[in-house]
Amino acid sequence: MAEEKKLTSASSSAKAMEDKKVTAGEEEKVKVPEKFKKLVEEIEKMAVADLAELVKILEKKFGVSAAPQVIAQAPTASQAAGAAPAEEKSIFNIELKEVGAKKIEVIKVVRDITQKGLKESKDLVDAAEKGPQVIKENVKKEEAEEIKKKFEAAGAKVELK
Repeated sequence: MAEEKKLTSASSSAKAMEDKKVTAGEEEKVKVPEKFKKLVEEIEKMAVADLAELVKILEKKFGVSAAPQVIAQAPTASQAAGAAPAEEKSIFNIELKEVGAKKIEVIKVVRDITQKGLKESKDLVDAAEKGPQVIKENVKKEEAEEIKKKFEAAGAKVELK
């Protein structure tokens, strides 16, 4: 019971601090209940690094999270009519579709990305002329976008799957 009381007061004081908003240079005053005034005053005196550490400790001790809750939105008309909304992918396979006119440049990009030798890279590009070839698998979105830009700069067409 004592731990629950501590958690309630800690979360209430955190809530009180969140409610303190700055708009156009003015601070909005929040009424702090008398029973939490001492705790809020102590928290206000703490450095930001100490507050972050305190939050982590409270999260571990009480098995709670200070992260904001995500509220699901009702599906829109188009979502309700169609399939469930697809999650955005974060891992991609990079597939070389077309080599283009600058075959040597594409071979250099393949060699750079795959860390393969010249012959293996050339064979991969030659095979891509006949049909799509996977260049790299399980790549994060940011890296995949960078690789795609390199291939496009060399005149090739790439698809992220």
